Amino acid sequence: RRWGEVDWDAPQHRMPTEPSHSMRLLLRLFDRLTGDLRIDPARVYVLGLSMGGFGAWDLLCRRPQSVAAAAIICGGGDEHQAERIAHIPQWIFHGAEDRVVSVERSQNMVSALRKALGAPRYVEYPDVAHDAWVPALHEPGLLPWLWSQQRTR
Repeated sequence: RRWGEVDWDAPQHRMPTEPSHSMRLLLRLFDRLTGDLRIDPARVYVLGLSMGGFGAWDLLCRRPQSVAAAAIICGGGDEHQAERIAHIPQWIFHGAEDRVVSVERSQNMVSALRKALGAPRYVEYPDVAHDAWVPALHEPGLLPWLWSQQRTR
């Protein structure tokens, strides 16, 4: 099962109205943890890679008021939803040689976010395939940047 039941091979997709079974469970867990534990609601972060990158954008679109920032690696999102999530700081990574998830998925999402007046950071690694998480998770500023973000809406 996937975080979002969409075709990864398609050049784009529309977010399904209903969350996938896996996403529905994650959203219930999210609600339970943020309700039961001492979690700062202004500092909830999302990080996803590959299928998790698709899931991260799906989650942002379903809970745009709940996330302070996101790091998304080699994923794909619904560009038609960009306006809903453009206010969320996002650092997006993709390998230019990715043959599993087309680099155009991230490029198109970054363009849609910028068109919606968002300011996503984007790093495209020229000689990297699908394993863009290796250099992305070694970016020296990634975790300090992520942890410095606070939700203002």
